[in-house]
Amino acid sequence: MSTSKRSNIIVEHLRKQQMLDAMSRGKRLDGRAFDEQRPLEIEIDVIKKANGSARVKLGDSEVIAGVKVETGEPFEGLENKGALIVTAEVLPTAAPHVEPGPPDEEVIELARVVDRGVRESEMVDLEKLVLEVGKTVYTVFVDCSVINADGNLFDATSYATVAAILTANIPVLEMQDGKVNDTGKTMPMPVTTVPISITQVRIGDAVLIDPTAEEEGAMDARITITTSSEGYCALQKGFAGAFTVEQIKKAAETARIKGEQVRAKMKEITKYG
Repeated sequence: MSTSKRSNIIVEHLRKQQMLDAMSRGKRLDGRAFDEQRPLEIEIDVIKKANGSARVKLGDSEVIAGVKVETGEPFEGLENKGALIVTAEVLPTAAPHVEPGPPDEEVIELARVVDRGVRESEMVDLEKLVLEVGKTVYTVFVDCSVINADGNLFDATSYATVAAILTANIPVLEMQDGKVNDTGKTMPMPVTTVPISITQVRIGDAVLIDPTAEEEGAMDARITITTSSEGYCALQKGFAGAFTVEQIKKAAETARIKGEQVRAKMKEITKYG
């Protein structure tokens, strides 16, 4: 083992010990309480050519999401619904460990978790995005780019996605003689609810919300719980470790309470509802 690698391991070990010592006193290294989220900033309409867009800063993590609407064929088995596709990328400049190239497993998981929260909440009424059943539907693409990665990309990306959808205006299209005709008008995205994800990690015996990259490096387990205005709608367990039943119950209640707080801010900024 090289001297530099040995030094890094020693530093990481000491840093984790500092983290555990702080948590034993009920605090985190950045001074937050276990159930305290980092500052959240939401900016809308940041991409003028998109149908809808948003920039989210969650602590030092930053994500931009853009909505693009096209037409296409419906998914098999969902002939009476429009299509919704969420993609994600982490820019090579977002963090030192990120390399150019195809998305790795972590980025693929990021897109799937965000997509699941939006889809399972039925945030968008996809039945209203059908032009001709079984043939032509609206296809909504939400493309997310992580500009800076400092932990909890699940929530930062989800918030950017939700804000972009809430503020999206889509073209009013009609079918004429088997062809799609653009009327030149627009309409709001048919939104039914506002899903909000809250990610928590276990480090030792402590469960923390909104982990930083440093805390994620020391985590034993991770869980992302998404709630809508109506209740719980999605859950994703990550990493190898486990949670106790009591920890999961408490995590679910924390996700509900914190989700309501973020949802209120989201509605205020996007002027939804």
